[in-house]
Amino acid sequence: MNRFIRFILFGNYFYGICVIALTIEATLQQRIPFNSFIYYCLIFLGTVFYYTYAYIGEQGIVQDNPRSKWYDHNKKLIGRTQQIMTLAIAGLCIGWLIIYPQSITGIDFRALCILIFIPLIALLYYGSESASGKIHNLRNQGWIKPFVIGLVWAGMVTLYPVIFQSLEQNIPYRPKYLGFLLFFKNLMFITMLCILFDIKDYAADHNQQLKTFVVRYGLRKTIYFILIPLTVLGLGSFLLFAYWMHFPLLMVFINTLPFILLIIVARSMQRRKSILYYLAIIDGLMLVKAVCGIIGFSLLKQ
Repeated sequence: MNRFIRFILFGNYFYGICVIALTIEATLQQRIPFNSFIYYCLIFLGTVFYYTYAYIGEQGIVQDNPRSKWYDHNKKLIGRTQQIMTLAIAGLCIGWLIIYPQSITGIDFRALCILIFIPLIALLYYGSESASGKIHNLRNQGWIKPFVIGLVWAGMVTLYPVIFQSLEQNIPYRPKYLGFLLFFKNLMFITMLCILFDIKDYAADHNQQLKTFVVRYGLRKTIYFILIPLTVLGLGSFLLFAYWMHFPLLMVFINTLPFILLIIVARSMQRRKSILYYLAIIDGLMLVKAVCGIIGFSLLKQ
């Protein structure tokens, strides 16, 4: 069981599960039809492939890092799965275009900009290495790093389903203000989780002079003057969204639980935890948020 858990967490399959769950939540809350099965397969495989490729690119083995050791011990397995996922993603893209040929000619300019912008930011996050050996990426911009990750995740789970739904149904893409409010809520929630993860990397970031929030302001100030206020801001955006959508009180309460749990976890970060704690508990909050949103919507339907 321990090997299986490590495979799911270290292999980034849990991220794939989270992106599916958050997409379903956002789809229900925006009251749009579900996307095709191919679409969900693509975002699952794309997420797993992206994160795995990023970790493969990290150089050196950190002896006290279980994830680093796991990647070193499973090089062949990871290489094979990456090859399989590459072929699967290519095949699914071709299949999707064959089933929905109108998507190429009928795409809206605004939708096209969003479709290009989100993956472009994801690529720029890890960036590239110049001829001089210097790495240029958004990841090295300590204070902006969590917002970049939050932007990519929020765009993927909130905006992408609406765009691809319009392409699959061959209908005009009409962005709604409430959809962008939901996008902002997801952006803030994921950003807070990323700041929590920066606490894990405090020592390494400090040595590399990467000015993350926790390196710049210290642990306690990061928790009480950045994490908690921004979490409250994200919660406020959801309450505003719930007010406009006329959500019942029980549904609102269930959807506020992830934000309350996030604050509780943030306060617990004053003591150092294992990497599995960060992966299972902090990333697990994404799954908790999605499940609460889905349960809340099911109550609305009753």
